[in-house]
Amino acid sequence: MSHFAAQLKTEISRISKKESRAQAIVLKKTQATHRAEIADLKKRIATLEAVVHRLGKTPARSTSPVKAEDEPQGLRFRADGFASLRKKWGLSAAQMALLLGVSNQSVYHWETGKSKPRAAQLQAIAAVRKLGKKEVAARLAQHATEPTDA
Repeated sequence: MSHFAAQLKTEISRISKKESRAQAIVLKKTQATHRAEIADLKKRIATLEAVVHRLGKTPARSTSPVKAEDEPQGLRFRADGFASLRKKWGLSAAQMALLLGVSNQSVYHWETGKSKPRAAQLQAIAAVRKLGKKEVAARLAQHATEPTDA
């Protein structure tokens, strides 16, 4: 009887190993399929992130045509360039505003980049840019001696 029990035990062990190998093969195939799908999804995500990054770098197209219409031909405005011009001449924002015929707040907003000058103001800035430091001082002195309408 012990020989019969040992054979039964060996046969059960053999059959269970055979079944577990069959199940393991199915699981390995499923795992390989899932890994391939995950790799494909990662590639798609990387591609989409690259597209989003590229779109984030480019300015919106709707603002470009409007910008071209607002600015006079050949005149550009840079806030840091405007601020450095004022500092190079040693003028305060109020003096620069007086020179250009605008408010102090306009000069402040232009320099901080909160707003941009209109076409007429761009032309005035371009005209003032061509002046030298002495001419600027002379114009400011002239504005100071003019009577105000009060």
